[in-house]
Amino acid sequence: MTNKPLNDTIHRVTQRVIANSRDSRAAYLDLMDRESERQVDRTSLSCSNLAHAFAGAEEDQAAIMAAKGPNLGIVTAYNDMLSAHQPYHRYPERMKIWAREVGATAQVAGGTPAMCDGVTQGEAGMELSLFSRDTIALSTTVALSHAMYDGVALLGICDKIVPGLLMGALRFGHLPAIFVPSGPMGTGISNKEKQRVRQLYAEGKATREELLASEMGSYHSPGTCTFYGTANSNQMMMEMMGLHVPGAAFIQPGAKLRQQLSRAATHRLAAIGQAGDDFRPLSRVVDEKAIVNAAVGLLATGGSTNHAIHIPAMARAAGIRFDWTDLSELSSAVPLVARVYPNGAGDVNHFHEAGGMGFVVGTLLEEGLAHADILTVWDGGFESYSREPGVDGDGDTLVWRDPGPSGDSDMLRPASAPFQADGGMRLVEGTLGRACFKSSAVERERWTIEAPCRVFDTQRAVNEAFTRGELDRDVIVVVRFQGPRANGMPELHKLTPALGVLQDRGYRVALVTDGRMSGASGKVPAAIHCTPEALGGGPLAKLRDEDVIRISAATGELSTTADLSSREPAEAPPPETGMGRELFAMFRAGADGAEQGASAMLAMAGL
Repeated sequence: MTNKPLNDTIHRVTQRVIANSRDSRAAYLDLMDRESERQVDRTSLSCSNLAHAFAGAEEDQAAIMAAKGPNLGIVTAYNDMLSAHQPYHRYPERMKIWAREVGATAQVAGGTPAMCDGVTQGEAGMELSLFSRDTIALSTTVALSHAMYDGVALLGICDKIVPGLLMGALRFGHLPAIFVPSGPMGTGISNKEKQRVRQLYAEGKATREELLASEMGSYHSPGTCTFYGTANSNQMMMEMMGLHVPGAAFIQPGAKLRQQLSRAATHRLAAIGQAGDDFRPLSRVVDEKAIVNAAVGLLATGGSTNHAIHIPAMARAAGIRFDWTDLSELSSAVPLVARVYPNGAGDVNHFHEAGGMGFVVGTLLEEGLAHADILTVWDGGFESYSREPGVDGDGDTLVWRDPGPSGDSDMLRPASAPFQADGGMRLVEGTLGRACFKSSAVERERWTIEAPCRVFDTQRAVNEAFTRGELDRDVIVVVRFQGPRANGMPELHKLTPALGVLQDRGYRVALVTDGRMSGASGKVPAAIHCTPEALGGGPLAKLRDEDVIRISAATGELSTTADLSSREPAEAPPPETGMGRELFAMFRAGADGAEQGASAMLAMAGL
């Protein structure tokens, strides 16, 4: 099928992003050109430098010393507490073997932290979560600072980990880089059943033992959690930006195909370095069109709202300016073609089986909704990502095929006949600031809520009020002082069961917060990531109980009828200590707004 011309809105937004980024992008590319020119030839390093660098390389010592081929740096976020990253344990030793197959070598350049938001939900550690992204970026730059590498393999999947790895690697954008995923765990109990037990527990109608049994039925083995949250949205975006081997995102750990895709990534990374005839540096792969493609994929699949923060931050690391106006305008043109839990019944395994990323890329390209002319890490350009991978009869050779029509019209539909005409990620703004509203997860009759508010400074206080029955009415719950400068902008998923119960009881309920929710956020209307945040005098700091608030995804409104101009802002709670939070004070103090990416690192670097 012939692809339609690029959609006018996508063209217009892209051109605006290019124009807004002209100076910063030029400065970034100039830096990368200088870095490429002065890239250290390993053979020119002092003997002491070299001896330190490959003392532990064992059988690869001679090859690295003689510079016989490219030396690939592996940056890994492995740990075996995080289920998605547990499979990475054996990746480096296998990648070293696969590198030798093509005359290359590989070394683990370094490791990064990899925390699990699922473990820290509602706990003190969640206040470190967002800033772990900057820590991961810094760890990546430290790993690559040894000037020993001709290419970078990035081993990471989950929430802040992929954005952090990419942000750090982009500062070494004169090198090629490929992300190597490990895939989702198998499907467990139904998401509907999991949600049912959570709400029963919130109402006191299920025991802790019953709740734990339900949760273990969902999160049960190595691999990414199977709902379409930030981790799996990351994998989608790496495909949309051309940073994976095509179709690598959602193949389960342990599958023969999974291993062959990782082998292909290693071979390909060795082939696209500066010394070869197909040089594809990361700085040229991640350009304005790739960032727009990432946003288009997010909207088309109903991905995580966390990426309203991460996409601007990743873009800034490449000298690109992208904001919520761009995201919202793209959303008006990009149709929703997938319904993956929590936006639908099936999980990412069902999504993949129905056609997955090959289908999504193909239908977006057919309708002119994505840039086909981006430079990718794979031969053949972005069109290659519209096919799905498999192995031939001997199991050792990769083949790609057209995924064909959707295998499940309740899961995937063509862009010409979508679930809804827009991408469901809307900017709401008004007297309470600017915020994100994920309309794709909310029934249309709940897109507009107007009600008196109850104002809280912690999610714990919300749940206590719910338990006391104080929220059994039409209400907009405001949770403030949850922004990046206040307490690190934690996710507030402990609120989801209680607010869901209130909605099921027939009340008109919504949430307004300067904190975060993610792709796991569900059916309750929510204006999240509100900026400017309450700390420092943002409008949320001036709200009082019973002020009437109006939220509307239909009209893009976030406002109150109250006159805030004469009010003094409420005093912020003192910063919490313990769990290492005091060590992150510099990140809080230096963080910029959520719309800019909420990064102290980028702000202090002037990026």
